[in-house]
Amino acid sequence: MIPEARQPAVARALGEAFGASGWDDIRPLAGGLSTALVFRILVGGRSYLLRVLSHTEALGDPSREFGYMKTAADAGLAPRIWYASVDDRVLITDFVERQPFPDQSAALLAPMLRRVHALNGFASPKSGNYFDVADRFVERFKAAQLLPADRTNDVLRAYDAVAKVYPRRDDLVASHNDLKPENIVFDGRRFWLVDWEAAFLNDRYVDLAVLANFFVTDADAESSYLTAYFGEPADEYQCARFYLVRQTVHLFYTTLLLLLAARAGTPIDPDRCAPDFRDFHKRLLAGESSAAANETKVDYALAHLEQARFEMASPRFDDALACVTATVAR
Repeated sequence: MIPEARQPAVARALGEAFGASGWDDIRPLAGGLSTALVFRILVGGRSYLLRVLSHTEALGDPSREFGYMKTAADAGLAPRIWYASVDDRVLITDFVERQPFPDQSAALLAPMLRRVHALNGFASPKSGNYFDVADRFVERFKAAQLLPADRTNDVLRAYDAVAKVYPRRDDLVASHNDLKPENIVFDGRRFWLVDWEAAFLNDRYVDLAVLANFFVTDADAESSYLTAYFGEPADEYQCARFYLVRQTVHLFYTTLLLLLAARAGTPIDPDRCAPDFRDFHKRLLAGESSAAANETKVDYALAHLEQARFEMASPRFDDALACVTATVAR
């Protein structure tokens, strides 16, 4: 179960963390897009999470991930760390038993997210900020021509309009950047955030937008969500930035997931219908679907694309773009 080459590192971790020579039980856990091996282990009658990173992890040096996770754990936002070795690329934390997400998840997660964004010590990624990365994925997507132009031209033009005016380096905060259901654990009383591999200094609205995809379903819920985050009703400019970043997130996931699926050799039917955006996210929240499968990546990408097409064609998009343009120009 543990690759032979990694067994000495895991043995060192167990010895240093618990004075144990092995575990009482081990069970693999399903992973996401990461190549890390993740297990639930039982040592001395208590469950822990064992994460064994490969030596080719796409996001590079785990010292950043481990450091950010320790910062979050010390703040009570992530499970306790029992062992972390950058050299061996092994991490052991408390294992938190998942319970179903409560109905009021958005209201509970918003102030928690504010605490994440107040953390210190996070750095900007070498790859550039979120819009810089989105720009590159959009260009790669255009070059790949994975979908007909009449299905993408409108959102690509709308993205270009946002990318030209959005303040890319304003209001950057410590961010998790991968707040999908697998990385949010509710233990029946409170939430924990796990897997900090993608964490870095980022626009606060990216985390807000990603969470909103799962937990914010209408205008009233959005208003309550932003109020819970800011501690007061969001003003016009805050609402406008949130809305524009939501559309950017839709397009980013469209390009990322379709490019990943295409690279894996998955056929992309140009006439394939997109699943309903809300229904798809309900299935993800319930654990009934996972974006790990390439066919599901295509469905998820198309759901984001159609949501972006709908939102970017609305009067609210034009109003938000005008608000941000005018505010930045002052």
